[in-house]
Amino acid sequence: MGMWIFLGIIAVIIVFIIGAYNGLVGLRQRCKQAFGDIDVQLKQRHDLVPNLVEAVKGYAAHERGTLDDVIKARNAAVNAQGAAAQGQAEGALSGALGKLFALSEAYPDLKANANFLELQSQLADIENKIAAARRFFNNAAAEYNASRESVPGVLFAGSMGFAPQEFFNLDEAERKEASAPPQVKF
Repeated sequence: MGMWIFLGIIAVIIVFIIGAYNGLVGLRQRCKQAFGDIDVQLKQRHDLVPNLVEAVKGYAAHERGTLDDVIKARNAAVNAQGAAAQGQAEGALSGALGKLFALSEAYPDLKANANFLELQSQLADIENKIAAARRFFNNAAAEYNASRESVPGVLFAGSMGFAPQEFFNLDEAERKEASAPPQVKF
């Protein structure tokens, strides 16, 4: 009788560990899927940037430095690996694109160009989708990390290869921009 109770307790512990393990696997997969969603949006953004630069070139050919900065930032963002590096590279690209759009203020013909306006609209839409995908990813990462760091996950997560998940954070320039009050111009 005592042996059956002991085996029953061991079976319950094994089932509990398997359930916790499978839960962590599911959460880790959710993080990977969420990061993949960010990648899809970023690829669309990266594909749009050269078209935007080409649209501006015809109007602002002597602004070569700004255009080169946008292309360099785009290439760095395409090649970034990992959530932290990608977040930093995407922040630099956002800053370079901000300079590009500021440049358009100096060229009324460019500002009125239908192709440029369409590209700008598409980019704004993609930026909104990226923000939503970042929020979803960070939520998935927080849920995964919380599960990994609480009982029972904390007892075996590290030894079974469940590393902490980095968040997709704003870089320093984006943080400053987000905390600054909006400027309204008429």
